[in-house]
Amino acid sequence: MVTEPVRILVVGGGYVGMYTALHLQRLLKAELRSGTAEITVVTPDPYMTYQPFLPEAAAGNISPRHVVVPLRRVLDRCHIVIGEAESIDHAKRTATITTLATDEEGTGPVQLTYDELVIAPGSISRTLPVPGLADYAIGFKTVEEAIGLRNHVIEQMDIASSTRDPAIRDAALTFVFVGGGYAGVEALGELEDMARYTARYYHNIKPQDLKWVLVEATGRILPEVGEDMGKYTVRELRARNIDVRLETRLESCEDRVAVLSDGTRLPTRTVVWTAGVKPAPVLARTDLPLDERGRIRCTARLGVEGVEHAWAAGDAAAVPDLTADAPGRECAPNAQHAVRQTKVLAENLVASLRGRPLKDYAHKYAGSVASLGLHKGVAHVYGRKLKGYPAWFMHRAYHLSRVPTFNRKARVLAEWTLAGLFKREIVSLGSLEHPRAEFELAAGPKPPEPQDEASKGGTADGGAKSD
Repeated sequence: MVTEPVRILVVGGGYVGMYTALHLQRLLKAELRSGTAEITVVTPDPYMTYQPFLPEAAAGNISPRHVVVPLRRVLDRCHIVIGEAESIDHAKRTATITTLATDEEGTGPVQLTYDELVIAPGSISRTLPVPGLADYAIGFKTVEEAIGLRNHVIEQMDIASSTRDPAIRDAALTFVFVGGGYAGVEALGELEDMARYTARYYHNIKPQDLKWVLVEATGRILPEVGEDMGKYTVRELRARNIDVRLETRLESCEDRVAVLSDGTRLPTRTVVWTAGVKPAPVLARTDLPLDERGRIRCTARLGVEGVEHAWAAGDAAAVPDLTADAPGRECAPNAQHAVRQTKVLAENLVASLRGRPLKDYAHKYAGSVASLGLHKGVAHVYGRKLKGYPAWFMHRAYHLSRVPTFNRKARVLAEWTLAGLFKREIVSLGSLEHPRAEFELAAGPKPPEPQDEASKGGTADGGAKSD
């Protein structure tokens, strides 16, 4: 009698999805080889993005291809499906998937069946109904956005250098970042550092001509590193002529003018939105229990609360923090917890398949590190507070140890070493976003469509109209 293989579906190929699948293919090596188990990973992109390196990629310190990890190479025993989960009916053990071929085929979404579900779609940018935001702002969650922002910043410097209109110049050299968390502060710090260096190669732009504004709705930035380090970060940024606006909101950015809640109007061609994230929309289209923030309710064993054969971790999951001083607290949605949760999740999933006892996830939060540009940073780790070069070095060392695969570690380390020996790259490759533009121009306009005889007003024999 031939038994059906155990079908494990992993929704999401980000940090949690990739690491969970990686642990599963190691723990189930014999089952995968014999065909008694199979793992399918559904992900919109064929790579995992190591998001803590996005600011350095935007600053040109790391090549974009070294910030991502190819899933087909790392998960060589898994079936990779490039697509998106539109909805999940766990009661029926089915997931509705759209792939890159869905529109071409014209047959509608694909129905995937499974036995065990790992749902880890991550998060998306949390936006607010700010007028003009969708038209003029850019996010900072993907490698495409990071590289696009680098190209955009250098392009604005080119515009400012070549224009004779002072209003256009001022708007081009004004950069507004909204959100004082990790993404906003690190992106601002790295790009300001890069732009200040780049200004030396422009004959008519000085570093003090560039205006950088950080807008934060609360009274502090970088709350993860503690209040003291947050205040130090504000002082450090202001010392670099960066305008930090606390307890201030972006009211509008219509017509390329950023209007702040304190009444300030900033003509600008650059608004970067990093004001938080929210769970992926697919979670709302499942029959799994969600909390008030839209995340999946989980137990300490990383199983979905009240549901069998469903597991979750990372940004999409509300996981109890067993190490917290006060009861009822949940693990912070950061990489420090996510990478450890994936190991426990995979071990518990395999243990459940083999009828073994499960274990709880418990990890005492170690602290946080943040980069503020080259050789500048802040850190609060195991109760110790660091700033400046030591914090920056710890930031690099920690994330180098966490970036997946030895291949990526070696490449990133090599790039950092070469960057210390040679000058920064100041090239903008904005044309990469429109690769066919030059060929379309070379190909010329389309030839006019042939007109039939009736449209010309003549007859088939070329004669005049009859009376």
